[in-house]
Parts: sequence; C-alpha cells; structure tokens
Amino acid sequence: MKVTMIGTGYVGLVTGTCFSDIGNDVTCLDIDEGKIQRLRDGEIPIWEPGLTDMVVKNHAAGRLNFSTSYADCIPGADAVFIAVGTPQGDDGAANLNGLWAVCDSLAPHLTEDTLVVVKSTVPVGTNRRVQQRLEELTGRTVNVASNPEFLKEGAAIKDFTHPDRVVVGIENKAAAETLRALHAPFLDEDHPFLVMGLESAEMTKYVSNCMLSTKISFINEMADLCELVDADISEVRQGIGHDQRIGFQFLAPGVGYGGSCFPKDVRALVAIAEANRMQPHLLRSVDKVNDNQKDVLFQKISNYFNGDLAGKTIAVWGLAFKPKTDDIREAPALVLINALLDAGANVQASDPVALENVRAIYGDKVAFCECPYEAVDGADALAIVTEWDDFKTAEFDRLRILMANPAIFDGRNIFSGDQVKSEGFDYAGIGVATITRQLSEQPAAV
Repeated sequence: MKVTMIGTGYVGLVTGTCFSDIGNDVTCLDIDEGKIQRLRDGEIPIWEPGLTDMVVKNHAAGRLNFSTSYADCIPGADAVFIAVGTPQGDDGAANLNGLWAVCDSLAPHLTEDTLVVVKSTVPVGTNRRVQQRLEELTGRTVNVASNPEFLKEGAAIKDFTHPDRVVVGIENKAAAETLRALHAPFLDEDHPFLVMGLESAEMTKYVSNCMLSTKISFINEMADLCELVDADISEVRQGIGHDQRIGFQFLAPGVGYGGSCFPKDVRALVAIAEANRMQPHLLRSVDKVNDNQKDVLFQKISNYFNGDLAGKTIAVWGLAFKPKTDDIREAPALVLINALLDAGANVQASDPVALENVRAIYGDKVAFCECPYEAVDGADALAIVTEWDDFKTAEFDRLRILMANPAIFDGRNIFSGDQVKSEGFDYAGIGVATITRQLSEQPAAV
C-alpha cells in the first residue's frame, strides 16, 4: 500500500518505519525542513532501540521516504495517517491546533478514495469533527478512522510489530478492511483487530493510559503506607501480584510516572469529564498522588541531612522518565534536581542517553557526567531515579571508595536494603524499611 504519515515525532516515525519494513511504500511528511533533511541523512531525532537501523535500511531500499510537500505525498495514497502532537493546554485539555492545521493543509490534495487515519491522542468527538471539517473543505464524503497508538517508549518497535491488539474506530466497513489488511502481518488470533465506533476508540486510548496510571499511583500510595506501618512493599507486591486478577505489571513502586502520555492523558480525561459536568474524583487523585510521589525522594534526602543540604553534593543516576528512552518530559528526576538546587545542594548527574536533553535545561547549574561513577565522586549521597540496567549492577566497593558518605536513596527499589546494608551503606527505598546509621540513633530521621 501507499501510506503517508503526517508527523515525524515518536509515533509517526515508528509507525511509518514499521509499515515500510513489511513492504509498504511509506512517505513521512513534516513541515520542518531541517528535520526532514536530517532523517534523509539517517539522523534520528529520538532515541529508540533499533529505530535508526530500521529507518536507514528502509530508506536505502526506497520503501521509506521523507518530504515536506503535501502536494507530492497526499494524492494517490491509500491511507494518510495524522500523527502530530496534541500537547496539554493551560486548562489541562489537549491542544489541537496542530491537528487542525494538518486538516487545512491536507484537504486540497486529498483524493476521493484516500482513508484519513488519526493516530494522535485526541479528545472524544475529535475524529468526527475532523471528518466534518475535511468534508466541508473538500465538498465530498471523506472516510476518517481513529487508530490510537499503544507504544511504550523503549519498546516501541516490539509493541508495534507484536501488538496486544489493534484498535480502530470507523464507520465505513470497506475502509476498515483497508486498515485490517495494513495491520494483518502483525496480528494473529490471540492479538485481535478490534473495530468499534469513533468515540469508543478515542476513549480506549485515554482509559488505557489512565488505568495504567492508576495502578502506578495506587502502588505508590500503598508504598508510602507500608513505610508508616513497618511493612515492606516488595513483599506486599509479591503477595498481591500473584493474584491473577491483579498481576505485577505497573505495580512497581517508585518516584512517580512521567513522559508524554500518562500525565497528559490523565489530565485530558479530567478535562473531558469536567466538560461533561462530571467530577472525576479518582482521576484527580491519581494525578495528585503522582505529583506528591515525585517529592518523596527529595524529602528522604533532606530528612537524612536534617534539612540542611547547603553545600552537599548529591549524585543523581537516571534523568529520563524511564529506561530505554531519552524522553525527559515530566521526568521525576527534574523535580528532584529542582528541589536539590533550591536547597543549595550541588548536583552531579548521569544518564546513558538523556544528558544532552537535561543539559539544555540546566546548563552549568548541574555537573553532567557520562560515567555514573564520575557522578558519585565526592558525593554525600546517591539518588537513583531511573532504573537503567547499568545501575542495577553497581560495584559497591567502587562506590564506597568514591563517595564522601555512603548513602543510597533508591527511588526505584533496584537494590534490596539488606544487600546495601551488608555493603556498608545507608539505604532508603520506596515503601521499604530505611536502613541507616542515623536511623538507629534517631528513628524519625528518615
């Protein structure tokens, strides 16, 4: 099939590349001429495992091309996907300015048989409005489908090529078959192609992300409670996770979720509910718990030093909001760094791929270290914020020699307290007993 992908961000580039990899003729369209040229040169604007090699391979084979011209890319396409950003507005709702700009640019070149597919995450009712707008601009019937994405950063190619399901909201059955055929190589009887109404597909995206966000906020709140009653969230998680009705996924306690999807989509669904005169009490609580959780690690560090962080050096391992990505949007590490700097601490930070993104924010206010052991040199404490695999195999002997004070604040529970204690470190995790020399003298210190 001939496919045009409008938008070369995370979703558009991954989707277009994966479609090209199974033999489709794909053109990725973007108005940013510099970005398009870099893509032609094999420079990928995002860090996603395996994506660069796949882009280069398919571009060289002529199956994947890049353009800034609607006139060249839209006519004759079997399907045109819209994958532009819908950032959170000041009121919490999605900002659709980019989507409407695409509709206006797309309409003059849209041929009669082309299917328009919206992959962008949009409020309920938006796809129907897209259809109305395109029909007003073209003067004829236009088939529009909602095809929400469910890609995890760091595992996007696997998620696309081995999806749990493909969700399509559409009213024209023949057009639905176009999308079924396009996705067929990735599906089997255990991973279905689900056809539903436009509004149901739009809601599916929001409800999915909000459910996962709820699980994260729930386990984090339970972790905080465990600390207060001398329970261990790691043990509690084992006790509940083996219940098949609950499971283990998204029930790992930590310092809160971030990224481009969960925070934005929770707040967007809150805005949708409020616009329909409903009070979304649970969703507001999910968002509030997550905001509070991002402060937990700083409070533990501050209490450890009796509220006096001035002049202390804190090493921060992990800046991206999760492993296997350089995305720092709403990253808990940024909340921690801001609080540490405000308290007068010195920050030495390390991350395998996100250093430059964070350097662009802080400049020389933070010392950025390519090597994590460089970051802990002379540090009074180490804060672990992102659970990169490299950090899980830390050499404690080396840390003890380099650090001015052996204290680890483990925001992702990548170590066990007993393990760290046996290595001679003070230790504070999330939802587990804090083990410090100070604690034995002052039980309320951490």
